[in-house]
Amino acid sequence: MDTPVSDGSASKRPLRKKASLKNYDESLMDEVIEKHLGGSFRKKFRTREELEKETETEALIALSVGFPIDALLPEEIQAGVVRELGGKEQNDYIVVRNHILARWRSNVRAWLSKGQIRETVSNEYQHLISAAYDFLFYSGYINFGVSSTFSPYMPEEATEGSVIIVGAGLAGLAAARQLLAFGFRVVVLEGRTRPGGRVYTQKMGRDDKFVVADLGGSVITGIHANPLGVLARQLSIPLHKVRDSCPLYRPDGAPVDKDSDSKIELIFNKLLDKVTELRQIIGANGISLGSVLDILRQLYSVARSTEEKQLLDWHLANLEYANAGCLTDLSAAHWDQDDPYEMGGDHCFLAGGNWRLIKALCEGIPILYGKIVNAIKYGNEGVEVIAGDQVFQADMVLCTVPLGVLKKKAIKFEPELPRRKLAAIDRLGFGLLNKVAMTFPYNFWGEELDTFGCLNENSSNRGEFFLFYSYHTVSGGQLLIALVAGEAAKTFEFTDPSTLLHRVLSKLRGIYGPKGIDVPDPIQTICTRWGGDPLSYGSYSHVRVQSSGSDYDIMAESVGSRLFFAGEATTRQYPATMHGAYLSGLREASRILRSTRGRQNSTRRYVQRSVGSSTDVLVDLFRWPDLELGNFVFVFNPLTEEPKSLGFVRVTFDKCEDGSIVKVLKNRSEPSMNLPLQLYSVISREQAHELQQVAGGDESKLSYLAKNLGLKLMGPSTLGNVSNSLITSILNARRGRGKNRISAGQQITVFASSSLQQL
Repeated sequence: MDTPVSDGSASKRPLRKKASLKNYDESLMDEVIEKHLGGSFRKKFRTREELEKETETEALIALSVGFPIDALLPEEIQAGVVRELGGKEQNDYIVVRNHILARWRSNVRAWLSKGQIRETVSNEYQHLISAAYDFLFYSGYINFGVSSTFSPYMPEEATEGSVIIVGAGLAGLAAARQLLAFGFRVVVLEGRTRPGGRVYTQKMGRDDKFVVADLGGSVITGIHANPLGVLARQLSIPLHKVRDSCPLYRPDGAPVDKDSDSKIELIFNKLLDKVTELRQIIGANGISLGSVLDILRQLYSVARSTEEKQLLDWHLANLEYANAGCLTDLSAAHWDQDDPYEMGGDHCFLAGGNWRLIKALCEGIPILYGKIVNAIKYGNEGVEVIAGDQVFQADMVLCTVPLGVLKKKAIKFEPELPRRKLAAIDRLGFGLLNKVAMTFPYNFWGEELDTFGCLNENSSNRGEFFLFYSYHTVSGGQLLIALVAGEAAKTFEFTDPSTLLHRVLSKLRGIYGPKGIDVPDPIQTICTRWGGDPLSYGSYSHVRVQSSGSDYDIMAESVGSRLFFAGEATTRQYPATMHGAYLSGLREASRILRSTRGRQNSTRRYVQRSVGSSTDVLVDLFRWPDLELGNFVFVFNPLTEEPKSLGFVRVTFDKCEDGSIVKVLKNRSEPSMNLPLQLYSVISREQAHELQQVAGGDESKLSYLAKNLGLKLMGPSTLGNVSNSLITSILNARRGRGKNRISAGQQITVFASSSLQQL
């Protein structure tokens, strides 16, 4: 049985607030951001006050994504986005960069091109547009994800190199999609028979009426700037805000008094504040968080009564859940080092389960399942990845396996990994969280709760079924998941499932029985065994005693220019989260691209691949027109007949008898006025039909086009700048390119098996 992990969905210092709004719709972000940014984004034509307001709002959006307000990221400095640091050019660059970020975040379903940015930013900043756009695109800040509208912008042929990705989890899939978009040949080797890794949605219940349970990564933690929120918006998947109300119940099933609950929660947070003060004074290196908290509890003589001790133990169990580790293992000095980077906003469930994200990320990706990697060989000439009796060869390899697999040395690296990386693997902690998922014939716990907690009698088992998540709002049925953290998660692994089910049902019946509510036997139950899974050996990472956040940075370091690493345990800012894993995949795709181009000693700038010169492309487009009306020729996307769908009109001028053509061209930027001349405009099928009905010759149609339809004719170079995306989509539609542009058979031919057959 697959036993995937949790995602560290609790905040490092969770606070339970009063219940608020039930539903959260991430799609509202579109109109909220657009409203704040002024709707049309036309910076060129806004007042100084409007520009200042827009700039401030865009800076806040950039800040939420991880960019400093008035400085460059180290990666931007390394990329040379400005010629001189700290001056006016840098300030201007930051404004342009923030504008591009905010512009794309306002509509993540559409590809954002440089031409669109040029429409909204003054011409004097053209060089900064290129610098900012290229950095954001190739670093995975814009134009990433699973939108179906992105496929026309992907290269048809690989032009960079070949990469083997080990692991089809969020990190591996994110990297694979980016690398394919950059022009690499890619294959993903996955040891399981399914994608997703530690994100796993399982169907439960009867065939005719099933529910979906996220047995691994489950909660999108903080929706603001979260890339998983971007994917959900692209797929139009609704999100449900996890409501803050979380009532607690004593071991005997009686509800915990709210005053007592608030009092102990305050004490819990004050103890953590004291830990922070203490480590600022003495450093606390080599000391566990658990030992410091024990000393402080005794020193301040808090939580004296039995109920108070049990309440405090509940909060400590919640802390162990958030870190996937026992408090005796966590570093008192660095356990919360990632808190400053925590994603803001609500925590959310994804309707229908997180498999919907995984499924979308897999589309078009060549994945080979059941390929458990035994060894990775890397050197100056390339890499070899050995899985069973097969050998796969490529230019580079990206390893995304969990930290637990690296700790077990389940993969042999040749040559051995650097001592620096081996030491980081050893120092970092990799903890455990287990779950019991239960689907019931009816909801007995109430419609208004997403979470509730249960106290345990003894500190030794404080993490056993201490917290319940209700997924009835998003799973398609009556689903409860009980969490098991800390020491209890370890003993859980070796306990008979029937015993575990008896214990958890006893807790539930102890709570609801006195209320006169019958708790039925579940229709189906699943107990995870995450620690014993040979493809994970645990749940997610934490900063163990003697470790620090810098070990995450070491984990992320590549070895030479051939071996790369991604996954939640390679991101200092977002460890133990699904979005951290995804972002690490985008990071490594960018790093692989830079490494490849550095190895090629290429002097070319990072530029968006175009479909050719504007003139050549338009000649090809109009070689087979869809409609001809005298000197008016039209082309449209053959995949849609929608009246509002856009295409192009070309008008040919071969004479100028009354000066009317000169009037049309007087504001044109084309360098030559020689006739015959061909000018273009974007036009809808509906507008083309209107022109077709206009009586008279070309002059009448030209007048109608300008006065009634309000269309402006332009030269081929100008059209290419402002309508590159439409040109590309029509070209690709005519080539018969579907949504899945890459098949496994097309992409894996660069790898050889041990039997010398082409895969």
